[in-house]
Amino acid sequence: MASPTSKPTVAILGAGPAGLTLASLLRVQSIPYTIFDLSSAISTAGGTLDLHPAAGQAALRAANLWTPFTKHARPESDVMKIVSPAGVVLWDENKGAADEQPAAETEDDLFGGRPEIDRSALLSILLEGAGGADAVTWNKKLLEVIPAANGTHTLRFADGTVSESFDLVVGADGAWSKVRNILSATKPHYSGISSLELWSLDVANRNPWLAAYAGAGNCFTFDADCAIQAQRNGDGSVRTYASLRVPETFFADYGVDFTAPDAAKHVPAYVEKYFGNVGDDLKKMLLSSTDKVIPRTLYHLPPGFSWEGKPGVTLLGDAAHVMTPFAGVGVNAAMLDALELSKAIVAAAQEPEKGGLVEAIQGYEKELFPRGEKYARKTLKNLDGHFRKGGSEDIAAMMRMVHAPH
Repeated sequence: MASPTSKPTVAILGAGPAGLTLASLLRVQSIPYTIFDLSSAISTAGGTLDLHPAAGQAALRAANLWTPFTKHARPESDVMKIVSPAGVVLWDENKGAADEQPAAETEDDLFGGRPEIDRSALLSILLEGAGGADAVTWNKKLLEVIPAANGTHTLRFADGTVSESFDLVVGADGAWSKVRNILSATKPHYSGISSLELWSLDVANRNPWLAAYAGAGNCFTFDADCAIQAQRNGDGSVRTYASLRVPETFFADYGVDFTAPDAAKHVPAYVEKYFGNVGDDLKKMLLSSTDKVIPRTLYHLPPGFSWEGKPGVTLLGDAAHVMTPFAGVGVNAAMLDALELSKAIVAAAQEPEKGGLVEAIQGYEKELFPRGEKYARKTLKNLDGHFRKGGSEDIAAMMRMVHAPH
């Protein structure tokens, strides 16, 4: 492993939020790293995210990326609308026109909550923080991590290349992590939920009704074994997720290829079959969101997942605790993982008298496991609570209680 006076060399597998946050944090501390990613460029997939002050926001501040974040974040979208399956609005934090809002006086007023940011914008900020696109070695499919006699690790890739002499290999390679296979045989399992993601583009101009109905942030409906969740995105779109509690083979068994270019023509039949009893406005929202259709089968790792530590290898983000989106904590958990892991790596480099890199990673994992379990259990609790009769009403009641005058 790295000598007491040298900085560890770090391999980061994955250029998503977890990997790029870690790279940005290490760059600030002048810790050498190399990022490898399976894709040919940064991903533009995903909708909008809310970043929490003690998690995603804290990581951005530590990586000196706060200013670009404030330029792309949308504090006005930190609002929620809850609608019953029948279409009754139970809770709505949208306040109307912007000129009706009190002016924010300080940055804390604007960003003290959980401002939204498009995933693509966040990744662009993090990529720049990590050194730009040239800081990533693209098109690298990992085949094997090989421990060397001197305690370092060699990476072998599908294109026949190898990269050697890494003191630490970090799996930030998502739900189906190859690095996780070194540490555990556990695989993500089906959550019981499948979603059809439906896009409506440029809603302000093309569909003002949908823009007004969905609101500036999130619009949710939950019922027995089904949910409708709409998100306003900074790119001008509304993305709506029509979710069902169904078997894992649901989309295959349905008999329609929702990945085909003409998938939109099948949306009306799908909506009528599975969401035919919802209120007219909710049905209209689904039927008017056919610019892009994406089927999603949701997987997660079991709460309490952990692994027996191995020197020179660890995980963060979805590789460590992939969850469904029903608590909205996935990216925040990943960025907090990166923040805590960067602290452990820096401490090992700067304070060798307190223990080496192996001990530092053990300390990181000791804190990671209960934190990941907490997030996973919260997500599972939300999933079970949302996908049942009265789910919308329960959330609205909770919101009224939280916001009641004290």
